[in-house]
Amino acid sequence: MNTPNSIKTESKNLLNLISKNWEELDDSQKLILTKIWKVLTYKWQLQILFNLPFLLWFALDKSIPQVHEFDIAMLSYLNVPEWALSFLGFGK
Repeated sequence: MNTPNSIKTESKNLLNLISKNWEELDDSQKLILTKIWKVLTYKWQLQILFNLPFLLWFALDKSIPQVHEFDIAMLSYLNVPEWALSFLGFGK
């Protein structure tokens, strides 16, 4: 039976467990895993890069009221039908 004293506390920490397993890997396994990690993070970087202008515009829209007023003024100049504005949340 396991008692609290018999269970090692270092295995409970996830980062310690990962680093311990990483050190036990062969060089070829480390190389393969680092290549996989670089491909994944490259895709994430591209996704963040593509979404950054929209994230920036969203942050500006929430923090500066003039940006939101500019959006509404721009929509009024575009001659968008009333039913399309209602989908965007600007309808009456």
